[in-house]
This record gives sequence, C-alpha cells and structure tokens, in this order.
Amino acid sequence: MLGTAFPASRLLLVEQPGPWGRAGLPASRFNRAAAAALVARAAERGIRVLAIRRPGRTPRGIVRRWALIDCRSDRETARWGSYESDAELLELPLDGSAGEPTQQLAYLVCTHSKHDTCCALRGRNVAMALHEVRPGLVWECSHVGGERFAANVLVLPTGLLYGRVLPFAAAEFVAAAEAGEVVGALLRGRIGLPPSAQAALAFAYEHLAVRRMDAIRLVHAHRVRNGQAIVRLSGPHGLIDVTVLVEPHDGDRLTCDRPGLGRFLGYRPVSAAPVDE
Repeated sequence: MLGTAFPASRLLLVEQPGPWGRAGLPASRFNRAAAAALVARAAERGIRVLAIRRPGRTPRGIVRRWALIDCRSDRETARWGSYESDAELLELPLDGSAGEPTQQLAYLVCTHSKHDTCCALRGRNVAMALHEVRPGLVWECSHVGGERFAANVLVLPTGLLYGRVLPFAAAEFVAAAEAGEVVGALLRGRIGLPPSAQAALAFAYEHLAVRRMDAIRLVHAHRVRNGQAIVRLSGPHGLIDVTVLVEPHDGDRLTCDRPGLGRFLGYRPVSAAPVDE
C-alpha cells in the first residue's frame, strides 16, 4: 500500500446527503452547474473537493456542513462552516479565512459505491464503528483512490491515509490517531507528498521504532532516476537517506469493478543510512 495517497494536500469537504454518482459531488443531488464551477474553482488553487455525508441515515432538516482542510506540514488546519443553498459555496473564500477552526480530528471513510463497490462493502461498517467511538467526527466520503485497499480511512488534518482498516479495531485506531501516533501496519501514506516520500516515511517509522507522527519529517525527495529515489528525512537521531525502489507490477482484481489484470507502480524502501553533516 505504500506510496498510494493522493497528491492534493488541501481539501474542500462538502456535505451532500443521498447517493453520489461516479464523479462524486457533480453527480449527486447537489446542483450540477454549481458543483462543476466549485470543483473547477478549487482545482485552480490546488484544492481537491470531496463529497461527505454522515454515517447511517441523515436526519431531515439538517444544515449541511463544509470544511476547508490544510494538511501541509506545519500548516495543518481544519475550518468548518455550514451552508443552506448550493450556490452559497461559490462565494466561499478558499484562502482559509472562513469557517471556525477546530483542533479535533475528523475521520473520512470512503464509501463511494458508484466508483467501486469495494469501498461501500468494506467502508460502511468501518464508518459506523468509528462513529460509535467518535460520534459527529466521522464522515463517509467520495473516492480517495486505492479501492483494493478498502476500507480506506483518511485522518484530517494530519493527512494520513490508511487502508484495510477493520471495524473491530476502531477504538484502538482512534486512540492512536488522537495520541499523534502512526498506525504503521495500515499506512498508505500522507496526502500531498510524492509517493517515494510517503514510502520512505513509513519505512522510517517502522525501522526506527518511532510511533509519533511529528518525530520524523521530510526534508527532500529526489526525483526517480533509474528506478529509484533517495528521500532525505529528519529523525530523532539526525538526518537519514532512505532509498526507495520504484517497480512496475502486474496485478489481478485491482478493484472490485475491474476483475482483470492491471498494472501499477510499487514503492519499495530497501535501505536507510545516516547522513554525515
């Protein structure tokens, strides 16, 4: 799963109850013209739009919510607000000046069945299990990629994306996230970072026996050359360089909806060495 978190580090979450089509918010009961304009406006600023909804049945008459999330290192913020008409969001400032800030983590679980049935089959039970632990802080969300890794859970604003999360471990998962720890066995990566850097970070957490997310930071990720990348990290004992091999792979049933053979890149960390300063 390493290195498979998506490249956007900023998100706009838009609550839209009811079904979503394959395209997410633009293919929902949200006004389609407004959704298309909102997605385009956000994309110009490097912001990814995700549709969200509450686990289970959405109560009638609720005021829908939105959130602007920044997952960049040292800028992690979450600001929440509400809206009544779809057109209101076209006037929403996307510079982080609107909404109420919060320190609470939010948990997004992909349940986007129209994109791939894996997400709904495995994600809904996980969303309900997390909701029982942290009611009001858990949302079903539209496509985050990596259907073969469902159930996928994105923790915000830390930006850590996890795969193959199971319902019975919901309480332990939340406890680790709120303690600022990384659940290494389930980690796909951190959104917004290059895939090689995501893989190197996961490797360093495991091999340095470090659990706290903030104990290791990315310094620089070199471009992939000749099938490998060198990623420099700052850890508890100084700088380290992690070598990551980038390898093409063939696989069967990469998603529930596409049972045939597919091809993907794998990011395999193979070594770490201290940097002499």
